[in-house]
Amino acid sequence: MSILRNAITSSLGMDAEFKEGNYPASVDFCVVPRGKFVDAAKAMKKVHALLAAEWATDETLFGRGFGVFACYRWGSEYLIVKIELPADDPIFPTITNKFVPAYRFERQIKSLMGVVPVGLPDSRPWIKFEDWPEDAWPLRKSFDALKKMPRVEGTYKWIRAEGEGVYEIPVGPVHAGIIEPGHFRFQAVGEDIINLEERLGYVHKGIEKRFESLSWQDGSRLAGRVSGDTTVAHSLAYCMAHESMTGCRPPQRAQWLRALFLERERIANHLGDIGAVCNDAAFALMLYQMMRLKETLLRTNHKLFGHRFIMDKIIPGGVLADMDQDGKESMLSEMERLAEEFERLVVIYDENSSLEDRVRDTGILIPEKARELCVVGIVARASGLNLDCRTQNPFPPYDLIKVNVPVFIYGDVNARVYVRIKEVRESIRIIREILRSLPSGELTSKIEMPSPDTSGFAAVEGWRGEIIYWLQSGPKGEVNRCMVRDPSSVNWLGLEQAIHGNIVPDFPLCNKSFNQSYSGHDL
Repeated sequence: MSILRNAITSSLGMDAEFKEGNYPASVDFCVVPRGKFVDAAKAMKKVHALLAAEWATDETLFGRGFGVFACYRWGSEYLIVKIELPADDPIFPTITNKFVPAYRFERQIKSLMGVVPVGLPDSRPWIKFEDWPEDAWPLRKSFDALKKMPRVEGTYKWIRAEGEGVYEIPVGPVHAGIIEPGHFRFQAVGEDIINLEERLGYVHKGIEKRFESLSWQDGSRLAGRVSGDTTVAHSLAYCMAHESMTGCRPPQRAQWLRALFLERERIANHLGDIGAVCNDAAFALMLYQMMRLKETLLRTNHKLFGHRFIMDKIIPGGVLADMDQDGKESMLSEMERLAEEFERLVVIYDENSSLEDRVRDTGILIPEKARELCVVGIVARASGLNLDCRTQNPFPPYDLIKVNVPVFIYGDVNARVYVRIKEVRESIRIIREILRSLPSGELTSKIEMPSPDTSGFAAVEGWRGEIIYWLQSGPKGEVNRCMVRDPSSVNWLGLEQAIHGNIVPDFPLCNKSFNQSYSGHDL
């Protein structure tokens, strides 16, 4: 028996009812009484599980009310806990006192589904803005997304620090660079930051609602646009969740090509981030050189696969792009050149004392805080958490390829840069192994519609970290709900904590070293 299943069974006994119809079978799924939701969270906390996601569903089309779900993770295990709420009493007890990330998950549940977490210490809207009508809940089935909403007057109440010498610095939501909007409010004394509060939601675009009006095939295209710099990982997670519901197994060659696409996406983004961090420390040379290497990769993607970011090439059942022997030889040569040039740039990074002075001991997220916030990916590995779906939840071909996961305990900007450096090296090695072992065969398998009232789950290690998709089919087998949890949904919390005790000019460095997605968060 798994640790998580054993923990919740020991704590709740017969109150934890494990259900079928949820896939893959390796992910345990249980329903508990509404009053036992916090007890389940306590049991998970006791075994040091992490809260991976929390969301709600409108199940009125099934003749039910609402569902609230919490997904917990421990090592390679996932457990989904559900409570069922009547339509005329959509309230549930908050688990924020047990798991910090629930603080924003539950604000979003209340804002978009109209399901109220009782005891939540912060009732301000999240993602949904205060000038929306109070009773406008976009994720309910009764909400008409085509109807224009009236605008109401509302004011967002920022958290403020007060005291002698404290002043406030607003940053955004419109920024100087060509980036998406996000609003940051600093309270500082002199140059020292004593508090940072984020406000996101400016690029909320109704993506989770939009999934409900699409076919299962078209859903993969929308997933690829959740966060454009992570199009491969998002579309892959969606497709894997869909495939788990139908029992579809993509051809072996397609699975290896998916991993190839994923690693190329990882390298390209890490190169851009390393250069951007250096640029924010006024070391522009590294930006130019890293972006040159990134551009080479993107041009190769376009030449071999028809798109610079390999968008729309992963579909339910397989892939739409292939490569011949000449393409493999060309990519192997590219990896040789990339490895050689990249190592020369790493030496420059290491030996620049003024750069080192800016990135070391800046923006520290200590391991204890990282675990408390349940951060993932680059942020987690830089702060002592060995989390990587490629090793803990490997899908083919990662079950055949050893992945060396870099983990540091320092939690500063330099640690987050060095996670990227080591992952670039590792991804180059993995791509070489994929190209040498790429099997022949078909690119797609036939995939059916899911059975009614089933659900599918998938976790994929994108370049930022763990991406989770949870799909639920409706009474006719259509898409009833698609829950998306980008790494940014939890990692944005880490930035707020890492900036404490730093000076104002170091915020761009800290922010870029996290480099979270506004779009992936503002669903």
